[in-house]
Amino acid sequence: MSNADLRRLDREIRATSKKLEAVRRGELWPLNGRERRAMLRAAAGGAYRTARGRSTGRAETQMESTSSAAEMRLAAELNALHGERQRLITEAAREKAAKKSSGWW
Repeated sequence: MSNADLRRLDREIRATSKKLEAVRRGELWPLNGRERRAMLRAAAGGAYRTARGRSTGRAETQMESTSSAAEMRLAAELNALHGERQRLITEAAREKAAKKSSGWW
């Protein structure tokens, strides 16, 4: 393990955390293409129903579920990054302990 690997992971963790917070605030930029298309499709459907004087309940539900799915995706990605960082740290500690016990200074 090198410090570069940890820095890269830390940078990815910070970026993913920012994306997760942005999704929680309702911003669209962190969404992937499929999620963005679903949100725009729901917004267009809601606008059409509003223009016709009908309820927008389904469109709102669709937008909420898409946002929730994006939030879950980013949370899982963040969890995986934290796990990978911990694995690298543990592996480095094991290597260091093995070198120390075998006489390698």
